[in-house]
Amino acid sequence: MADFTALADVGRTLVQLLRTHMTPDPIPQPEMIGLASPADKGDFVLSLFLYQIEQNGLAQQSYMIDNGASVKDPPMAVDLHYLLTAHSNADLQTRAIDEQRIMGRAIQVLHDNSLVKGSVLQGALADANEEFKIIMREPINLHTAITLFPNQPYKLSFNIMAGPIYIDSGANKPIGRIVERGDAFGEK
Repeated sequence: MADFTALADVGRTLVQLLRTHMTPDPIPQPEMIGLASPADKGDFVLSLFLYQIEQNGLAQQSYMIDNGASVKDPPMAVDLHYLLTAHSNADLQTRAIDEQRIMGRAIQVLHDNSLVKGSVLQGALADANEEFKIIMREPINLHTAITLFPNQPYKLSFNIMAGPIYIDSGANKPIGRIVERGDAFGEK
């Protein structure tokens, strides 16, 4: 399980995965792929935007973790929802085709690497030898899109979910030896 940096490490892992498989074609330089809102894309040709985090109740563990002299609460399991958006710098006549090529390759890369583990992982995820799945999701609904990006024109995008991601608890509870025993009637 990873520490509180797990969310950032998933983003770094996804960016590195895309950079490895999408350069030099269709994106010429790895630095043109990064974490950013579609509204604040900067120089990115492909942006990855974390727009929602939700607890994954199915993957949630309920047991305490024994550390010898203390116990730790179980890690929290979360799913991370990302929006991938293409931002071509091509002229107007070829921009749509260029963005579709970029998105097609991104979908292909994420589909081919839907189980992320091993040497691809970054940061605390690699240290803890974690793994997570990438799942293509239905498009975000119109209300969500308008809420996330008011007064912005529509951009070609698709939605993925990465998870479950386990975030360690920071709460350690000391445990001591049992020195006295009693029953329900107060007798020893």
